[in-house]
Amino acid sequence: MISYIRGQLASVEEDKVIVDVGGVGYGIYMSTHSMSLLPSAGNEVKLHTYLNVKEEAMQLFGFLTRDDLQVFKLLIGVSGIGPKGGQSILSVLSPDDLRFAVAAGDVKAIQAAPGIGKKTAEKLIVELRDKLSIETALEHAVSGAGGDAGAQEAVQADSGVLSDAVQALVALGYGSTEALKAVKQVELTEEMSVEDVLKQALKFMALDF
Repeated sequence: MISYIRGQLASVEEDKVIVDVGGVGYGIYMSTHSMSLLPSAGNEVKLHTYLNVKEEAMQLFGFLTRDDLQVFKLLIGVSGIGPKGGQSILSVLSPDDLRFAVAAGDVKAIQAAPGIGKKTAEKLIVELRDKLSIETALEHAVSGAGGDAGAQEAVQADSGVLSDAVQALVALGYGSTEALKAVKQVELTEEMSVEDVLKQALKFMALDF
């Protein structure tokens, strides 16, 4: 089992990268989204990997974070979704966007991935609804938002308020992705209610139009 590969990024191809490790070039398949976040060729990279063994070949799939890898493993556990399908989904949806799409039952967002049909998207939502937590996405938003530790702890303690706000926006007809982006911009305080978060989030959404 190859858990990760660290080496020099030699080149980026259409659907994979070549990483030079001690003079050996490893071809690693990646989503287009992840490849867009890589440094330029010649820099060192560390990729978490999944080894797919088939009768005719062995394929390495690479991910920038362990979270990406874990979500990929959940995806390929759904009947009808193989490694290529999993990468296809992660090319159009980040792991957190996928969490919100599943929570909101957003079939169209998942179906936007090449090769993923409506029935497969619906099956994915049913099978992963209890495995992809919307709270995890909100915690990621908090941890990446900066600020002092005390403020972050306060927001994390009220993650239920954020989750309810996102769900309310989706119920109003907004897409799960735009709802998440708007709620991420709200500076939550201990006194804020779901209604307060909604009001601020809607203001941010109005500014985007």
